[in-house]
Amino acid sequence: MQLIKAGGIMHSIKHNLERFKIVRLALYIYRIRAIRALFPVAIIALVYWEGQQELKGIDLRRTLHELRHVSSSAIVQMLVTSFFAVAVMSAYDYLIRVHFQLRVGLWSIFRYAWIANTFNNILGFAGLAGVGLRSLLYKKSGVPISVLTPAIIFLSPLMITGLSLLSWAIIFGILPAGGLLQKHHWLQFAIWGMALYLPIFVFVQRSSLFAKWINRGQGRTPWLTVSASVGSSFLEWFFAGLAFWTIGNHILGGIHFVTIFSIYAVAAIAGILSMAPGGIGAFDLIALLGLTQLGYESDEAMAVLVIFRLFYYVIPWLIGLVLAALEIGIQGKKILERTEPGFEPPLNMWQKVWRWPGQLPFLSDLGVWALGKLVLASGLILLLSAATPELIYRLKITEQLLTVPIMKISHHLSVVIGFMLILLSRGIAVRIQRAYMWTSLFLFLGAVFAITKGFDYEEAIFLLVVGLILWISRGRFYRVSVPFTRQSTVGWVILTSSIAFGYFILGSYAHRGFMKHLPPGVQPEWLQQHSRVAFTAVGGLLFSWLLLTLMISLRPERRMDSLPSSTDLTRLEHFLTKTSGNTLTHMLFLGDKSLYWSMNGQVLFPFARVRDKLVVLGDPLGPKSLMKEGISEFRQEADKYGLTVVFYQTTPDFYPIYEEQGYLYFKLGEEGFIPLDSFTLNGTKNVELRSISRRFEQEGYTFEIAEAPHSELLLRELRLISKEWLAGRTEKGFSMGWFKESYLQTVPIGLLRSPDTRIVAYASMVPGYDDQRTISIDLMRHRQHLLGGTMDYLYVCLLNWSKDQGYERFNLGNTPLSSVSQNVETAREEKLAHLVFKRGSHGHGYQGLRQYKEKFSPEWESRYIAYPATLSLPILMLDLVRLASRHPSDGE
Repeated sequence: MQLIKAGGIMHSIKHNLERFKIVRLALYIYRIRAIRALFPVAIIALVYWEGQQELKGIDLRRTLHELRHVSSSAIVQMLVTSFFAVAVMSAYDYLIRVHFQLRVGLWSIFRYAWIANTFNNILGFAGLAGVGLRSLLYKKSGVPISVLTPAIIFLSPLMITGLSLLSWAIIFGILPAGGLLQKHHWLQFAIWGMALYLPIFVFVQRSSLFAKWINRGQGRTPWLTVSASVGSSFLEWFFAGLAFWTIGNHILGGIHFVTIFSIYAVAAIAGILSMAPGGIGAFDLIALLGLTQLGYESDEAMAVLVIFRLFYYVIPWLIGLVLAALEIGIQGKKILERTEPGFEPPLNMWQKVWRWPGQLPFLSDLGVWALGKLVLASGLILLLSAATPELIYRLKITEQLLTVPIMKISHHLSVVIGFMLILLSRGIAVRIQRAYMWTSLFLFLGAVFAITKGFDYEEAIFLLVVGLILWISRGRFYRVSVPFTRQSTVGWVILTSSIAFGYFILGSYAHRGFMKHLPPGVQPEWLQQHSRVAFTAVGGLLFSWLLLTLMISLRPERRMDSLPSSTDLTRLEHFLTKTSGNTLTHMLFLGDKSLYWSMNGQVLFPFARVRDKLVVLGDPLGPKSLMKEGISEFRQEADKYGLTVVFYQTTPDFYPIYEEQGYLYFKLGEEGFIPLDSFTLNGTKNVELRSISRRFEQEGYTFEIAEAPHSELLLRELRLISKEWLAGRTEKGFSMGWFKESYLQTVPIGLLRSPDTRIVAYASMVPGYDDQRTISIDLMRHRQHLLGGTMDYLYVCLLNWSKDQGYERFNLGNTPLSSVSQNVETAREEKLAHLVFKRGSHGHGYQGLRQYKEKFSPEWESRYIAYPATLSLPILMLDLVRLASRHPSDGE
């Protein structure tokens, strides 16, 4: 009831909002991904244009030199201030805890806030990452969806009110940013735009509509709550600016707080408006412009930005990854014990109504996603460490304990392990068991080599912590494998090659700068020349890919989509003597569908694989009482291989079963059935068919049924007719039969002969496996240049024969995309499907097929695709077209 009520609330909110044209326009623009991508690029391009001179003055070697000379006490102060600034953001969560009376513990609130806010800092200031994570975490804590949805909506818009307040401070001169604004006039529009947000926010919070929709009829939002909301946001931005000043004060020395805080506020506004993840690019360039305007060197200013990004964003996010892995990883095992393992948690009402998070797939399983990113970070840390010189005193300690060759070997091996961890992070994120085993080994070896190459105990501790978290979460790694696509492989090759190039660039600059600033007389033996950095980068990249290829090639071959053997088909025959089938069942004897038996062989799933999907042909076969458990078992087995189960051409009778499994529906078309007990050529209804029948009978055409087994002579003639009918086209597969002699030997074939006894058309007839109630046409082929009405006459003969054999229904087959809705409210995917139905394919419309079948007065039954909500319907449709167009593997 709570879910239904929340769904009603959200639908009402969206409906009322979309009555306003400006809201509809905003939503439409937001959903256009190209615009969402181009806007940040445009802002960053504008900032880059304004700051070309400052960017040219950056010397990476001098920046690295500045970073290496930061004292330990300064690092501690900067870290503490940054962590405190991140912790202050939990005020948002404590606010909604009080306002909406959430029954969640204070420590849990703090953990959830840290996870959500650090992810939001990295992935985007717009707040979407934080919204999704809060939904997931609070829902896991038992907060009802009817309470959680308004709380999330309440929280989303208040996060930038503090920045809007700072904009007013800039306008009134409290924060002196005039110099920056005078040189770059476009920033004034950004300041005023952000400033106007605050009065709009207050007006909305105090409105009657907000009280009705969000406050659940409990009156307007109190002024105290509105003030607390703005205050929480102000604390976030104030302490973030304080962290920025602390870092700048240590790097630049003696800088005034108000001055640098003003620069931070303007840069943060530019970052927000850019909508780039973490405001990256726009924030950094504006801050760089402001600091250089104060007279500081570009490389010194860049050092401030690098440390700020590291201490305020990256390190807190790594801690957030650890918390997320432990929060979801350990407790997730309890959830999996109560539900089917391997399933993504269902989307909540907020995500369904607002069609989000399509762009943030990690939310389906935050724990292992976080583990994957921790492993990725481990690999990057190893490469970063290898690319930058070690501290002198640590090198001396290591040289006293180990030999130089061991240190050099450790250095090279740590690079290889770094690349291997980057590659294996994908396997961790998708829960592959072998990836977990190899990653655990490489994390341990990486920790060992971090010590032996230069006594980097911080890296070793981090790698061991990640390994410990992996071990704690070991129960979540159950998959045997996942599909490898060409696109993903190319993507990872490009990513790792880019990282190798970055390693080369950083290593080259770092070693040159380091050698220039060595104390007199200090020349550690292990230091390599510039040329060896390229060798290490290329060698580490190639060796890691070679090692990964060997690991994949030598793994045991385990597949679940192997084609059936003769023994399997014999088992199928025996199964169908005890269990009812459907109109698609006989196609299983073509041998192109895999067979999966669940519930100890009582439920059968015939399927074929296309990319990362297992497409089941029709509804599963077996007792309906076992279907729910049978489908769950099949989905669990498919999930071990990273595959998703889709049901193709399902019937309305199974709708409740699929719906309970969380499936969505898309109408494929309709299947026509002719009731044979009422079929007759007498009367005025079928006068055209009666006329055609008399004409063909008078001209000497004859019809006969050839029972199996068939002679080679007959099959040879039928093959020639089939080739003539195909006219160079390839056979279709999966849901359609094709010419295969062994398959035709199992069914009767209706033959239509001309007066000279030549076969001019034929149709194979297949049973419906429903106690001889239904019979279907499967393969229907004819010669070219037929007499008009030939196929109508063949249909009439087949109908009369089927009626004489005692069948109740004659299946005319499926009409694709027939009667797909044309309503205004229809989803865009269905509108596209209707367009395909209207226009047809290959120049021939499906609409004509429907009109042809209508002359036999069939009764139409709907057929659907049942698919998980996590799949994209357009991509699924393309995969189904690819599957149906797949050329049969049989060479016949």
